[in-house]
Amino acid sequence: MKATDMQRTVLLLVRHGETEDNVRHIMQGQTQGILTATGCRQAEALGRLMDQLQIDAFVASDLRRAVDTAQLIARSHGLPVTTTPLLRERDWGDFTGRYIPDLEAAAWPENVESMAHLLQRAQAFLDFIHDNYPGKCVLAVGHGIINKAIQAVFYKKPIREIPRMGNIDVRTLVLSSSRKAPATVIS
Repeated sequence: MKATDMQRTVLLLVRHGETEDNVRHIMQGQTQGILTATGCRQAEALGRLMDQLQIDAFVASDLRRAVDTAQLIARSHGLPVTTTPLLRERDWGDFTGRYIPDLEAAAWPENVESMAHLLQRAQAFLDFIHDNYPGKCVLAVGHGIINKAIQAVFYKKPIREIPRMGNIDVRTLVLSSSRKAPATVIS
């Protein structure tokens, strides 16, 4: 076995900071979103905690709330933030922009992104990290549902079994150098 076969990529999966629509309980979906002052402070505080780690790359969803969060976290590392639509939140179709408590009894719109497509995006994101950052530590800022989908694919579990991530929560996944080898769970 070569030394490179032993490399593992560490993925620090983060949910963006609090947004105005989080506070108002509005379904954001793939809208840009704006961080609140609290959301900015959350990201800055996480950035200070992450100063202790050797982070090689920062990746974010291309939606504003994730990019802004990633930039605040990455500031002290002096590294750019790479964006990808693979990390976008689930497309909620006609649910987008609606008050979340009103949706419980609402009919499910046909234009909501399917769970199959969401899980395919999650796998594509893990492949993207695996292929582009072997042996690196990558901090990636995404959203609540796509982050759950990524973990569901990683752990090979139904998405409903993945615990909800709050704003600025971090989950650590260690990707094996071989896609066939089992991954390691740290937190």
